[in-house]
Amino acid sequence: MSFDAHIFRDAQTGLIIDFTDAPAGQTDGLGAAVEAMAAIEHGEMANIDERRMVGHYWLRSPDLAPTDAIQQDIQSTIDQIKDLERGDHDAIVWIGIGGSGLGPQLVEAALRTPDTPTVLFLDNTDPATFQEVLSGIDPVRTLVVVVSKSGGTVETRNGLMAAMRRWEDAGEPFAPHAIAITGHGSRLWKAANDWRARVQLWDWVGGRTSVTGPVGGVLMSLCGMDFQAFLNGAAACDALTRLDPEDNPAALMAGAWHRAGDGVGNRSLVVEPYVDRYALLSRYLQQLVMESLGKRLDRQGREVHQGLVVYGNKGSTDQHAFVQQLRDGRNDAFVHFLETAAPGPAIVGADDHLASDHLLGFLVGTRSALSEADRPSLTLQVPDVSARSLGMLIALFERAVGLYAELVDINAYHQPGVEAGKKAATAATALLVRLREQLNETPQTAGALAESLEADPRLCWRLLHHLAASGRATAAAGAQPSTDQFSLAGN
Repeated sequence: MSFDAHIFRDAQTGLIIDFTDAPAGQTDGLGAAVEAMAAIEHGEMANIDERRMVGHYWLRSPDLAPTDAIQQDIQSTIDQIKDLERGDHDAIVWIGIGGSGLGPQLVEAALRTPDTPTVLFLDNTDPATFQEVLSGIDPVRTLVVVVSKSGGTVETRNGLMAAMRRWEDAGEPFAPHAIAITGHGSRLWKAANDWRARVQLWDWVGGRTSVTGPVGGVLMSLCGMDFQAFLNGAAACDALTRLDPEDNPAALMAGAWHRAGDGVGNRSLVVEPYVDRYALLSRYLQQLVMESLGKRLDRQGREVHQGLVVYGNKGSTDQHAFVQQLRDGRNDAFVHFLETAAPGPAIVGADDHLASDHLLGFLVGTRSALSEADRPSLTLQVPDVSARSLGMLIALFERAVGLYAELVDINAYHQPGVEAGKKAATAATALLVRLREQLNETPQTAGALAESLEADPRLCWRLLHHLAASGRATAAAGAQPSTDQFSLAGN
């Protein structure tokens, strides 16, 4: 029996996807989904909630942008990125969160060479990490790249402020060492007026799809990586994913996701690269897939609670971890194996086999074991670990996400849940200030303070303990949490 019907292969890109053990894909609606993606590429207002076009595809093919002005803007920014130089700097501190951190981390881990400078990431607002990273660098020989489209992202502002203090303490001017990637006219754009460089971000590129633009390009240029090959790989895969569904690898993947999860995300996507350099792909895809598809409402306003869970690390490591459950436990996963055609160095291992022989054997063996238990999987192969292949992978998953969103009729390009979390965080920090202002020499319980502020007593209790732990209040434990007493520090 021929197995050709289950394997997608493109000779030009070297992309192969083996669907032999995947569910038969959903086909109804995929033609319309491909047409919808074409409309997005032509400038349709895809993100209705935020009144924005969605144009990350234009980043690797500027000629597709809907206006001459946008085309010229993209090309001039790409040229600017390619002209960036690291100079005498041998380290980079990268400050950005979400897609502004996850994309660059994937690129750096995948494409690093012995000549790549040290790259350190501040992608949270953890003060211990600020101290650890910044105390270990030489400000004279370190570049700082700050990424925030709005310029107001709190976590990124905190990292920037910590970095600026480090340079100030060292007696070194900050601006000659700093690069901003941000929206034109943003708060950060204005603050970076005298910095080493400012690179523009556009409101039609979401953070989770920004890595083929300035967010990935600046890192690659500063690290001596081939940004143009990265763009070319993404563009080549984009061309494949514009084809009719039966010849379209992203449509075939999206259809398989839809069928595997019964159209409501009943199966997690487990990403298993059998190449260590692609180990961060699952972390990157968690944001791309889950922030795009995890939605309460569809476009018609109906409550649907859509989404696909993504997790994974790398094979064969995970064969000694959660593959046991994937085979014999809950039948709720759809495994995506990833390999390269290039086997890597010819290093002889156990039983006179090459290490790459064993790696392939473990992939094939795990896939076979899953198949025996009727657990679905597919196998992706790219030519190698290179800028071009990484660009292909990113473009493939971006398009599959967009097509899947069309199948389930959701807006893949907004993130109301993220915004809700930001609003709640702002309210919590404001309450922290109000609680501190209410403290005095007389010990009080969280409940009493909460009542005076018309706030949640449990949240007040948590915030008061934080004030005590950071030296701004005093806490005395009671018999129960509700009887803990709080007063001004030193009382």
